[in-house]
Amino acid sequence: MQANLMDRFTAIVGERYALRTDADIAPFVTDMRGRYAAPSPLVLRPGSVEEIAAILKLATETGTAIVPQGGNTGLVGGGLPLNNGDGSEVMLSLSRLNKIIELDADSNTMTVEAGVILENIQNAADEADLLFPLSLGAQGSCQIGGNIGTNAGGTGVLAYGNTRDLIMGLEAVLPTGEIWNGLTRLRKDNTGYDLKNLFIGGEGTLGVVTKAVLKLFPKPKGREVAYVALQTPQQALKLFNSAKAQAGNSLTAFEFMAGIAMEMTLKHAQNNVRRPIEGAHPWYVLMEISSSRSAKDARDILEGVLGEALENEIIQDAVLAESLEQQRTFWTLREDMSPAQKPEGASIKHDISVPVGSIPDFIVAADKAVLDIVPDARIVNFGHMGDGNLHYNISQPVGWDADAFFAYEPQIHESVYEQVVAFNGSISAEHGIGQMKRDKLARIKDPTALAMMRSIKDALDPAGIMNPGKVIG
Repeated sequence: MQANLMDRFTAIVGERYALRTDADIAPFVTDMRGRYAAPSPLVLRPGSVEEIAAILKLATETGTAIVPQGGNTGLVGGGLPLNNGDGSEVMLSLSRLNKIIELDADSNTMTVEAGVILENIQNAADEADLLFPLSLGAQGSCQIGGNIGTNAGGTGVLAYGNTRDLIMGLEAVLPTGEIWNGLTRLRKDNTGYDLKNLFIGGEGTLGVVTKAVLKLFPKPKGREVAYVALQTPQQALKLFNSAKAQAGNSLTAFEFMAGIAMEMTLKHAQNNVRRPIEGAHPWYVLMEISSSRSAKDARDILEGVLGEALENEIIQDAVLAESLEQQRTFWTLREDMSPAQKPEGASIKHDISVPVGSIPDFIVAADKAVLDIVPDARIVNFGHMGDGNLHYNISQPVGWDADAFFAYEPQIHESVYEQVVAFNGSISAEHGIGQMKRDKLARIKDPTALAMMRSIKDALDPAGIMNPGKVIG
């Protein structure tokens, strides 16, 4: 980037908030897994919507590529410069837009800036005796703008839906610098296209989300959690259907985990976390029941579900949390499964979804496809069975070199995604497309759908400055 153009961008935010040195820029251009690392000449940290509008207007006028970034917790390279790119993309960090503007308990909404940390939103809702149900492993550092850009999922989707279902209104800056104010709190607004949904899941390719109106919910009066041991994925599916039939909307989480995922988590756990159920088992489920009536009601429902499952020999064993602390421990074991893979070496990750009823058959087919390629690979499979989303991850065989294992990555990806397509699933359930899955999306997405997406991109971003090379190229 020419020095005079860099100076023009810097003047918008001020010298203090324009980062130019390699050391200052480094945290913004490297992902948490070390899979993406590409240069950028400049990181801009605007403090207002008006500054963002000025940045995008200048970028459109000069053809400068802009990469919006939240907490940089993504796994598909969506908020980072392109690997093997030309190194000219300017990073736009939303971290300074971190205010909770308003919490309206009467309308059950919260209006926030895009850079607010997800956990801060959860805590603010909790203090008002309300619930914001989006919950992710990275909630202590991810930002709501990034959650919106990727349409994040998490553990609450079964009861409350994805991020898309938790957004009432948005404010966004278009690539031309125009500011769109769609900060509505209306439950009903049937006046044409739902424009906010263009930006939710758009991964910053159509503009920059700057504010959002979030839906809040009554806090459950009772919540009970159980860890369950099972022999097969088919039994887990039977348990889910039985729990759903008995508990209905009170079933707020149903997390499904392979035994190897549990063993890795226990091996690398902090604070002496203990095994929840005696002995090692092939599969586990973490089930949560929430009641709007009372803790006793939640307990009765959960005991009823588990009692019937034991009687019908669907499950091998189960333990109910006896305290809030034990509930947190159970959830920590689930949330630590992803980071627990890192000490075990290289991991080839898949964030996929298939119809819930197809999960057992998919696992059989995908496992065979992977083990035909690398027979000693360790399949670390866990996820949100209630909504069909599996984190189907493959850890390197014991004793292997990481580079030797990653050499099989294209072949393993191809084999897993082939099974996903065969079961009418999606290659991205909640992490997004980014740069990791862009080329694969172009091959499997319906051509008419791709053409519609490109038409929208061309209409809103005619200069092609917004996060180029992501999602659809």
